[in-house]
Amino acid sequence: MHKNQGPVYYSDYLQLPKFLGTQEPLSKKMGGECHDEMLFIVVHQAFELWFKQIIHELKSVTGILKKEFIPEPDLFTVYHQLERIIKIQSLFVDQLDILETMTPMDFLEFRELLIPASGFQSVQFREIEIRMGLGTNARQDVDRNYFMGRLSETDRQHLTAVENEPPLILLLEKWLERLPFTNSIQFNFWSAYQKAAQDMLHSDRTWIEKNPSSRSELEKKIQLDGNRINEETFASLFDEKTYQQSLDNKSRRLSQKATLNALFILLYRHEPMLSYPYQVLNALMTIDENFTNWRFKHSLMAQRMLGSKIGTGGTSGHQYLRKAADTNRVFVDLFNLSTFLIPRSQLPELPENIRKYLHFRD
Repeated sequence: MHKNQGPVYYSDYLQLPKFLGTQEPLSKKMGGECHDEMLFIVVHQAFELWFKQIIHELKSVTGILKKEFIPEPDLFTVYHQLERIIKIQSLFVDQLDILETMTPMDFLEFRELLIPASGFQSVQFREIEIRMGLGTNARQDVDRNYFMGRLSETDRQHLTAVENEPPLILLLEKWLERLPFTNSIQFNFWSAYQKAAQDMLHSDRTWIEKNPSSRSELEKKIQLDGNRINEETFASLFDEKTYQQSLDNKSRRLSQKATLNALFILLYRHEPMLSYPYQVLNALMTIDENFTNWRFKHSLMAQRMLGSKIGTGGTSGHQYLRKAADTNRVFVDLFNLSTFLIPRSQLPELPENIRKYLHFRD
């Protein structure tokens, strides 16, 4: 514990003279300050401060997940810090709401002064994306040279260095692969699970075939086709060749072993030993979802402010932001695990030795 070495003054500790002196509207320097430019600067500076805190949390989380063995207290720390990121994200939409108190015509008063600056050049947000697992080569329809070419040389070097570190999704994969819950000589869990899943899908197919409703034959065919696709999807989870093809075509990112262990966590999240692992997975999905919602809200704000105008950074404005909201997701594999959930009443019963392990017993 550090001890106070003398009196500390609030303003000095927070370096407020320096910090509060950084809001300098360009319009003011041009001889006629646009009132709303101050709001524009403050909101974006606030975003950058929160981005800095998120990066601070992500560095801690990835530092823990790099360990070969993660004790329960450390896993709680991971969950706690991910939850802090979620709380920070809850402010983002509200900050955009504040920015939207500026009208489109108010924005046009100083917009041209910003060219070619753009939120696309937020190095901290790009770092967050990279640290999570959205590297510059993983961005859909965005060329790496174009992506990096919008930045200064110093910022390009920084992001390149960050890309050389293992991202969160890779560390998550390795952690999931190490989990021992489904490896038991006495019990073939996945064989029992597949039987339960097949029974569920067979029951669904039987209901579709025999349900005496007034449905048309076309509707019945559509439902049977859907059931067949579900059966094929379940089967693909366990077929190594098919699963590898999904990794090759980038429709999946997590390895087969990691995905199966993540599914086991979701299926048995009510077991005490799986509580924190489930909370970690759930928090990662929430973070992904929150960034998607924020990007979507941002795209709507851009359309409201600019219509179909090109963005200040040269992108297609609203269209680019909307596409980014749809495609720039990291943990889609975790979301898709809901495809493979079955009713709790149909879960295979775990052997007593495994149940004892999941209940923290000796």
